[in-house]
Amino acid sequence: MNGFVSIRKERRCQFVAHLKFMVKRLPRDASKTLIPLEASLAELQKITKSCKACDLWKNATQTVFGEGMPSAKIMFIGEQPGDQEDLQGKPFVGPAGKLLDSALAEAGIDRKKVYVTNAVKHFRWEPRGKRRIHKKPNATEIAACRPWLDAEIAALQPKVIVCLGATAAQALFGRDFRVTLHRGEFLKSPLAPFVMATVHPSSILRAPDAETRHEEMKRFIADLKKISRVIS
Repeated sequence: MNGFVSIRKERRCQFVAHLKFMVKRLPRDASKTLIPLEASLAELQKITKSCKACDLWKNATQTVFGEGMPSAKIMFIGEQPGDQEDLQGKPFVGPAGKLLDSALAEAGIDRKKVYVTNAVKHFRWEPRGKRRIHKKPNATEIAACRPWLDAEIAALQPKVIVCLGATAAQALFGRDFRVTLHRGEFLKSPLAPFVMATVHPSSILRAPDAETRHEEMKRFIADLKKISRVIS
């Protein structure tokens, strides 16, 4: 037990040093939302409400911070909030979130015991008639939100981090990372003992037909079962 506590303390020290570095890289507009070192998830959630590190806050309803058990062993990172997430202020409550819930249940992972968040905390969208259509966040917006993601990881100290989709994976591993090449693999990272990248649930919803959607769902569940095995 003492060895485990020592490892956790060492990892926290590494995170604090990393956070100090990342805070210095925040855009000047973010000077009013500096992140307290070693803040809890509850404290971080309150502070993010006033974040203006990039321009996405101007057209978003609200900041959508992560949600889940403060002691969760598994952390899922998506791209950004969608329309429903933006309106409700909670991550993964739209169609992709419902699909994730179903996949987790099939993989034997309790949804109530995981932590879900996004690489970007505001909804980036463009109008199409009366609808708000998702628009992929750019590199500047992802970088502006990275300190929040680092702070979440530091506060949670998860055993497993799962990047859902390219944006989340590239936020952690760099812009050259390809989910198609490393899907379902456990990757070396100082962020957690086990780190994996897989597809975002929304990509399954975009499958061209029911048969393809069924096959992609099976592959997604297979990836999640690998996670279930390392935490059991």
